[in-house]
Amino acid sequence: MKIKIDKFVIAIVITLFLSYLFPQFGGKSSPLDLDKMASIGISLLFFFYGLKLSPEQIKSGLVNWKLHLLVQASTFLLFPIIVLLFYPLMQTENTKTIWLAFFFIASLPSTVSSSVVMVSIAKGNIPAAIFNASISGLIGIAITPLWMGLFLNSKAANFDLSTIYFKLITEVLAPVIVGLLLHRFLGKLAAKYNSYLTTFDKSVILLIIYKTYATSFEEGIFSILSLTNLALIAICVLALFYCVYLTIGLVAKKLNFKHEDRITAQFCGTKKSLVHGTIFSKILFQNVAAMGIILLPLMIFHGIQIFVISIIANKYAKE
Repeated sequence: MKIKIDKFVIAIVITLFLSYLFPQFGGKSSPLDLDKMASIGISLLFFFYGLKLSPEQIKSGLVNWKLHLLVQASTFLLFPIIVLLFYPLMQTENTKTIWLAFFFIASLPSTVSSSVVMVSIAKGNIPAAIFNASISGLIGIAITPLWMGLFLNSKAANFDLSTIYFKLITEVLAPVIVGLLLHRFLGKLAAKYNSYLTTFDKSVILLIIYKTYATSFEEGIFSILSLTNLALIAICVLALFYCVYLTIGLVAKKLNFKHEDRITAQFCGTKKSLVHGTIFSKILFQNVAAMGIILLPLMIFHGIQIFVISIIANKYAKE
């Protein structure tokens, strides 16, 4: 079985390497205002996201409510509850920071493109995948800051939920709404140039990743992490993924889901969006010094979820 390496994962690795070699262009002393560039990029990214959303698809997708409820409950309840169980075990400041990074993963919405692509390969319920992946991003704008607000007060001295929501509304929600309103006029054009818009989306994410890690490398944040720590983080990420994946499978079986609905539930319910993660981290963790460490488990999770689901999707495709 031939497994293709995701080009975006390779691009992330290259970006990390560049941020290590040339941190001066992303650090606090940088002559480039990467924060402003990233903010403009975020607004455009979500404008195009709204432009590509079809109101008709959202309406038609409401029928299969059990499947949607399972996917969204897995994304915004099951993930956080699993990670919350380990909070009492975190005794030091460093372990609490790493735990917070895992809780950040748990609170994020599902990803759109890879979920739909993998469901399509595995011959799952594609319309339901499109609906859940799309609606998850909108729900996450409200839910993710609420989950993180429970623990960020202690990590960020100036944490203010009203300020967070204002930035999310102006940079994320408002562009999505404008895009939705213009869908009937520009939706076909957005679909025609979707590949270019996807490249733009990924470029914005890479810019935020470079900025985040350049600052972290410049300030020596990663000195607290050893190779053993990195290996443990990767193992915990894989364990979290499979715990959710198997739980969704058991629930779907109990609810007598059809095979294609079970595929969609497991594929969409286990995904976490690197796009939303990098964007939300820029807004939520602006006062947290170890933002690079916060994003590290998410990027490992992103690579693992694509790799594992690719193998499973190819297996289902052959069957």
